[in-house]
Amino acid sequence: MIHDIVSAVNGVLWGWLLIAMLILAGIWFSVRLGGVQIFQFRHMFSLLKGSGRHDKAGISSFQALCTSLSARVGTGNLAGVAVAISLGGAGAVFWMWVIAFLGMATGFAESLLGQLYKVKDGNGEYRGGPAYYIQQGLNKRWLAIAFSLCLFLGYGFIFSAVQANSITDALNHAYGIPTLHAGVVIIMLAGVIVIGGLRGIARFSEWMIPFMGISYVLVAIGITLLNIEQVPALLYNIISSAFGLQEAAGGAFGAALKHGIQRGLYSNEAGSGSVPHAAASATPNPNHPASQGYVQMLGVFLDTMVLCTCTAMIILLAGGSQGEQMEGIRLTQDAMAFHLGGGGNDFVAAAISLFAFTSVVANYAYGESNLHMFKLDNRAGRSIYTSGYLAMILWGSMASLPQVWAMADMALGLMTVINIIAIVWLTPTIVNVSRDYLAQRQAGKTPEYRDGNCEIQGNTQQWRS
Repeated sequence: MIHDIVSAVNGVLWGWLLIAMLILAGIWFSVRLGGVQIFQFRHMFSLLKGSGRHDKAGISSFQALCTSLSARVGTGNLAGVAVAISLGGAGAVFWMWVIAFLGMATGFAESLLGQLYKVKDGNGEYRGGPAYYIQQGLNKRWLAIAFSLCLFLGYGFIFSAVQANSITDALNHAYGIPTLHAGVVIIMLAGVIVIGGLRGIARFSEWMIPFMGISYVLVAIGITLLNIEQVPALLYNIISSAFGLQEAAGGAFGAALKHGIQRGLYSNEAGSGSVPHAAASATPNPNHPASQGYVQMLGVFLDTMVLCTCTAMIILLAGGSQGEQMEGIRLTQDAMAFHLGGGGNDFVAAAISLFAFTSVVANYAYGESNLHMFKLDNRAGRSIYTSGYLAMILWGSMASLPQVWAMADMALGLMTVINIIAIVWLTPTIVNVSRDYLAQRQAGKTPEYRDGNCEIQGNTQQWRS
């Protein structure tokens, strides 16, 4: 019965409806925000200078970026890319790139709103996200509650189960470790970290994400250089397959587009409404909501254009291609073993364990941010939430691959539909706040936002002079 409901919901959401919404939203914000003015890569990287500063109420911009990358950089980068290629062929990689660039604009918009409408919880720490900007900006509490429930379902429970599934499957494939035993260890380690709350998770992410990302990229670059003569043909294969020019099957283009965008969204999370929770928790430098928007745009780029591309190159250079069955982390492991021999399995097992584990703990932070919406940011509320979160990790560690991915797609789809509607509705605010930031920069000032700088929808709590 549950499987039938999940399949029906996914059929509606991913039957081009959600894909069309994401593409149109990306184009919409790219145009409304000035295109060239917003896509300033040099400025994005320059904001990392001084991004380690924060106050007692918030984490630093760098910690917020690492926390969001912790949730992004997980199974989507290793297992998700493998799923996209196994179901959509090499062309799926092209559509992952497309949705990444469009998603950067959408990610800027939602992260700006997360900062603008943030609040302080009972512990005096910043909290925010779609539920908060829906309630304060649009005054639609029913819609805010609907999003919060979807987020609890997705990030609080299901997505951590997906991450745990990839960890236990990788360890079982590489070393024969029983999934139950691995699941219990994950629960113990995650429990120790999440007890420290958002700040503990941010400190963990701040150190782990740079180490993981740089190591993985260096290995992928090394493999690419060793096979450099194959790269031109591989890139041609990606582009031609993206439009179904090589395959005889008429559905090749549709499969590449659908699975590329679907897995690209799951990886970079742009538009889904998850990243604004990390963005809202920061004390930005410069102290303006738009600056956090730029920082989180960089996160989308690093996740998909860098890390997902690394995985795609590793798989495709090993001869990976579209097949009849969904393949996850084992396809990536086999590809790495092709390049590195027996050590490939060990490297991917270690990488997916670290990548996915950081996602497990970051997902907890996103769910915890919404406890304040229901007045549950207290010891009892956190205890109930934490118990459910850990139980789902154990379930996910032993569940089948199609089952957990189907539930993850449903939760992500529901969140994305609500969030896209909300941020498009809040477009006037996004445009006005962005223009205020750019105008101050053009005037040679360090951008600083205060309530009343520009016209916004609804009201804010934390930016009043």
